[in-house]
Amino acid sequence: MMTIYLDGERMEVAEGAMLASLLKNHPPGCCAAIIRPSTKKEMQTGNLSLSTTAGEITIEVTGENASFFDTPEITDRLAIHWIDRYAAAFGPFPTPVRPARKPHLYEQNDVILGCGGYDPKKSYLIFSKSRHSADHGADETGGIIGKVVSGRAVLDRWTTGDKIEKITLVVSWADTSRSFTTGDPDLMLEDGMQVVTHVDILAQGYTAGKVTTEAAGTVEHMLLALSSGKFTVGRATSTHILDERLTGSDVSEQFKRPRREGTVTVRTHGRSSGGVYIYRSDVSGSPAHSVVGQVVHGIELVKLAKEHDVFVINVQPRRIDMLGLPLPAAKEIAAGNGLAFTVDNETGERIVVSQEPGTTLDALNEKAVTVTTAPLAKVIDLELDDAAAPDSCEIFRRITGLREHDAGVMPLFFKFDDSFLFKPAIPKEVRLHPENIPKDEVPAAVLGITNDSRKGAGIVGVRLSANKEFGPTSEPFEGTNIIGKVIDAAKLKGLREKDKVYIREVRK
Repeated sequence: MMTIYLDGERMEVAEGAMLASLLKNHPPGCCAAIIRPSTKKEMQTGNLSLSTTAGEITIEVTGENASFFDTPEITDRLAIHWIDRYAAAFGPFPTPVRPARKPHLYEQNDVILGCGGYDPKKSYLIFSKSRHSADHGADETGGIIGKVVSGRAVLDRWTTGDKIEKITLVVSWADTSRSFTTGDPDLMLEDGMQVVTHVDILAQGYTAGKVTTEAAGTVEHMLLALSSGKFTVGRATSTHILDERLTGSDVSEQFKRPRREGTVTVRTHGRSSGGVYIYRSDVSGSPAHSVVGQVVHGIELVKLAKEHDVFVINVQPRRIDMLGLPLPAAKEIAAGNGLAFTVDNETGERIVVSQEPGTTLDALNEKAVTVTTAPLAKVIDLELDDAAAPDSCEIFRRITGLREHDAGVMPLFFKFDDSFLFKPAIPKEVRLHPENIPKDEVPAAVLGITNDSRKGAGIVGVRLSANKEFGPTSEPFEGTNIIGKVIDAAKLKGLREKDKVYIREVRK
């Protein structure tokens, strides 16, 4: 048998076992990080990984008094006992430390062994959050037993109730000849190998028992961008990896903080505005980035990921977005999150078309949500054809709200014969280049948008009958981009001009 560490958990596997045996439920196309030890003597780096309720940190052990880490059930005693602007102390637990009864100077990120009331039976593991001088009940040397070398942002997140849940020896993975990402199910496992299958993120402002809203808007953008449960590496540099899928989005400035290893940000300005960044190393803060979260598991996968890699990512909390859902499903989500639920109308089959508060953290903070609904008969389902008109479909989602939610809205501004024209607001900078132009005939119920070759660019239309001369927006074929079709076109007949028309996208 061989010893394998799967996401930090020790397990035994048979000789000759392959990666597929560990990834039975792993999503296809997603990679894992492999940290292959070179020799058993080189496995131990002198570093310890501490999994806390606010995230993972790594400390480099340098002192001689760190043997208490090997004490059985030590983690049962490592809950925050006190915390202030200078330091955080976990414990108490017994050690043989001999307090010198005098102050010492400590630097930021020092890890200290001290005691309370000069009683070794009440020893504490103390983390220095900033440079300060204090008498922490340490021995003559000052009690410094190590240094925080990874996950420094976690120290700023600690609060009453946090605790250290697990302590594990760190296996070196800096040598990329022995550490890499792969999705190869036939990779042969080796004794002592570490396999990291996913990354966990804790959203800024979300901790156990407490929710704050300083970054609610940009956190919501992150929750949307990562709602698929996958991170797609569009760019990988020495300092960060970037998921570019929602670049081009308008994102408000919100929460500026230093970008430390494991910090997650959303870019708020520039060409990559809307992109989600995860940092591999510490860099200074930027006015163009809002901090939205912190990696609490899987930093190895972040550091080893290459461009075009896709890996599993889990974010807490889950996004609370009820738009487009049937009313019973919305009620179930509210109940599952402990939210008081208020609805405007419960008569008949209804679909949620508006939600207040509109962000997940605001809803969790207020512990309540209010929804507006529309009868199912007035909600129109449609399919978009991304394969034929990817750019036009993306613009349509953006101007109707379907990019952010499962329900969108379009105002009906003109209705004649069997044609219906809608005029959603379209930003001036948006360009609708000719794409997927019809050729011989436009079938009934096809959805079109006028392109930039015509004066009415951005107008959306559908007609209930086929036409060989004009597109759905009553423009010539060369001025029309076909973007999809309306599934339940019969519902259009009951619409009146100036109505708000609610739409849902049905994905194949």
